[in-house]
Amino acid sequence: MICDLCKSDKNITTYKVEPKDEIVNLCETCLEQIESGKLDENHFNCLNDSMWSENPAVKVLTYRLLKKLWRHDLLDMMYMEDEELAWAEAEKEELKDSNWNILKTWDSVTVIKDLDVKWAWKTLKKWTTIKNIKMCDVPGHIACKVDWFGNLYLKVEFLKKI
Repeated sequence: MICDLCKSDKNITTYKVEPKDEIVNLCETCLEQIESGKLDENHFNCLNDSMWSENPAVKVLTYRLLKKLWRHDLLDMMYMEDEELAWAEAEKEELKDSNWNILKTWDSVTVIKDLDVKWAWKTLKKWTTIKNIKMCDVPGHIACKVDWFGNLYLKVEFLKKI
């Protein structure tokens, strides 16, 4: 067995490409980087080849990785059926704080930087604790309620999970 992305034959495991039940074979390096979210662009130069795979699950995973790596030059060359593209876009966005911790609804966070709230003419101070955050439809943001400010949408890059 070899990795469907980089063709390595070391420590191969299966990986489920959500939300379908199709799997791909990944080496330890690819799996670790995908799960941690810290992608090494040099390692993933292999996507130049895997994007032409006939396996829909490999194409979907390649598409998602290219998108995360901001490789629009390769994405523009990729051919995907409408169903494959819909599957690739159906990936659930995982929000990660400034330390790459995954955020979930009802988590508590701390603000890591003074944030100006323009409409309130106030500053949300560094180290403010916010409890019971919620996931929202605004990409890269969480919804929360803060004393003296009311309901806010905050960028996750300015937050740290407690």
